[in-house]
Amino acid sequence: MNSVISAIGTSNPVNKFAQSIILDFMQTAHQLNADNARKLQKIYQASGIHFRHSVITDFDKPTGNFTFFGNNDFLEPFPSTAQRGQLYQQTAINLCLTAIKNATNKLQNFDLKTITHIITVSCTGMYAPGLDIEIVEQLNLNPWVERTCINFMGCYGAFNGLKMANYICTAQPNATVLLVSVELCTLHFQKENTLDNWLSNSLFADGAAAVVVQHQDFASQKLFKIKGFYSQLVSKARHQMAWTIGNHGYQMQLSNQVAKQIKAEIKNVAHTLLNKLNLALADVEQYAIHPGGRRILEVCDEVFGLQSYQNQHAYKVLRDYGNMSSASILFVLNELSNSVQAQSKSENVLSFAFGPGLTFESMLLEMG
Repeated sequence: MNSVISAIGTSNPVNKFAQSIILDFMQTAHQLNADNARKLQKIYQASGIHFRHSVITDFDKPTGNFTFFGNNDFLEPFPSTAQRGQLYQQTAINLCLTAIKNATNKLQNFDLKTITHIITVSCTGMYAPGLDIEIVEQLNLNPWVERTCINFMGCYGAFNGLKMANYICTAQPNATVLLVSVELCTLHFQKENTLDNWLSNSLFADGAAAVVVQHQDFASQKLFKIKGFYSQLVSKARHQMAWTIGNHGYQMQLSNQVAKQIKAEIKNVAHTLLNKLNLALADVEQYAIHPGGRRILEVCDEVFGLQSYQNQHAYKVLRDYGNMSSASILFVLNELSNSVQAQSKSENVLSFAFGPGLTFESMLLEMG
């Protein structure tokens, strides 16, 4: 592995909601009785989330003043998949452009014309001509830039984007790859009173992140050296997490057993990756874990016996932003890089994300 992450930038919609405000909206939207309203409140209080962002402005408005959802107690007419897709198309590109700017501004005298490849990642919206082409046009990039779109792979999608970027830079040392992940999860709010909807509506949020990946011999700077990847599919748990397209948005199936499955499998995944690199868990100083939920992070703490500082950035992202699907892990890496830029020693970072399948993605980075 010879590739490095040179820069990371993030962005979020301007609409920022306290978790308590979203709870009020959801209790009404799900038409909960007093007993179920208390149960939902406990889920929100235990979520570890304080704030979330959304491209939708309705979550702090009273019924009758909505601009996206229908204006009666049942939110009818409930937005169709087409309407949700239209809002994605209207709003995703600006989040991408802001994230790209925030990343490239960290590189001294960076010339956008040096970008040779673009990889876009999203599981919450698709259209064509899509984000990749809009980025080329908006930033006036070279029209021959090679473009790859990674769609509908869930919360681990950015890992596949980083793999692709690494393969490109390893094969073409003079390449500069721009990876952009954008997820507008809140577009796909489902109002039916089910436990799956309670859980997913308590977690997901909107955000975008951009990463510049280069060969280490030509990198503008070196935040993280990419050392290796390992992916494992646990098919026996394939029904515990799913993502399908419905008439009223994309529908999440999210079992409360996911954390239990992670607890059972993640250490073996870690050992397999580290063995490939002739390393052991004792060689890992920091962790960057996808903040899929508070219980998932706690399970990882338990399995690996982590000190609070080793996984603190994942908890911070969960607290401040919620679960932004594939973009979340890039937020975690950004927080980690910001906290250690002054350090002189190198440290290994073990990173994970999880998604439909049930899929475990792992990655080892070296920072410093």
